Amino acid sequence: EIGRTPADWGSSFRLVSDIDLSDYDQTTLQPIGRWVSQGNNANQPFRGSFDGGGKTIRGFRYKDMKAQYVGLFCYVTGDITDLHLVRPNVVADNMGVGALVGYLGSGGLSGCSVTGASVSGNEEVGALVGLVDGRLYACWSTGSVTGARYVGGLVGRIGSGTVVGSYSKAAVAGNDSVGGFVGGVSKELGLVDCCYAKGRVQGGIYVGGLVGQLVAGQVFRCYSVGRVTGSQALGGLVGYKRAQGQTLGSLWDTEASGQATSAGGTGKTTAEMKMGTPYLDMNWDFGSTWIMCEGLSYPILQWQIPAGDFTCPDGVNFTDFAWFAAQWRSRACGQANGHCSGVDLDQSGEVDWPDLALFSANWLAGVE
Repeated sequence: EIGRTPADWGSSFRLVSDIDLSDYDQTTLQPIGRWVSQGNNANQPFRGSFDGGGKTIRGFRYKDMKAQYVGLFCYVTGDITDLHLVRPNVVADNMGVGALVGYLGSGGLSGCSVTGASVSGNEEVGALVGLVDGRLYACWSTGSVTGARYVGGLVGRIGSGTVVGSYSKAAVAGNDSVGGFVGGVSKELGLVDCCYAKGRVQGGIYVGGLVGQLVAGQVFRCYSVGRVTGSQALGGLVGYKRAQGQTLGSLWDTEASGQATSAGGTGKTTAEMKMGTPYLDMNWDFGSTWIMCEGLSYPILQWQIPAGDFTCPDGVNFTDFAWFAAQWRSRACGQANGHCSGVDLDQSGEVDWPDLALFSANWLAGVE
């Protein structure tokens, strides 16, 4: 209903329950926001706020082979937070295609995700967002993305926007400017900071594990580990970098990617990538941004750690259950003892049945 009432596109909304759109016709569902063409007075962005409340929209399917900027929200200058799409399927044949947002203008996305996505388009194609000129923080994607030019695992193209503290595990395939995280960064103000990509990347020209083509802007404190294949201008981290593009403090896995070279970044072996030294040498922040299980895993972002992942940040598993069991029925839990070594999940002062319920709810969360 929001998509059919433009007068509401400046309002504030909060999703209070999960939604299943599987039964909706993919050719008649009305996206939120309107884009006609560049500079057209008929363009109407969603300029309000949409709080997803941690809820999911499952089975969003949409097909439009003519329109520019296609997604659940086609054009956004407002803010969307904590909204999650599960198994979205978006098919288009123009520019600016993303399961959640086609074009993120001056607005922002925070804590949003698409999982199990299938997104295809022509140019500026990403699992989450097609084109970013706004702000994106703590978002992630899995699934598959296909397109022709500027094709990325999370974002198709970053113009003057910033993407911080996010990741993609989506598989990406395209022809020109194809990246595991973003197809290309094209303007000087464009920034990718504290992000990573793990999906396989296949393309023709300008193909990178993180960024396909860095025309301008910066890539800062990022890494990629996905397999990279293609025909020309391939790179483990960046496929091709022009004069106005910069990569700082960033790495790629030479073994996992199958690429010994990159247009930017520093290559390391898999074993080296799972040690803290290369990152600390580049002044990565393991106090408030990153965390890793030394010698066992690549770094992840601290906000990714699910409740109940007490030991190594490798998901909630039997090691964590043993840790939980060792603290069972502990009392006088508080700040001095780390809330009984982190196991007092509800911080009630005792490790008891409500904590076990919280732990069980996250069982296997974060396990790859």
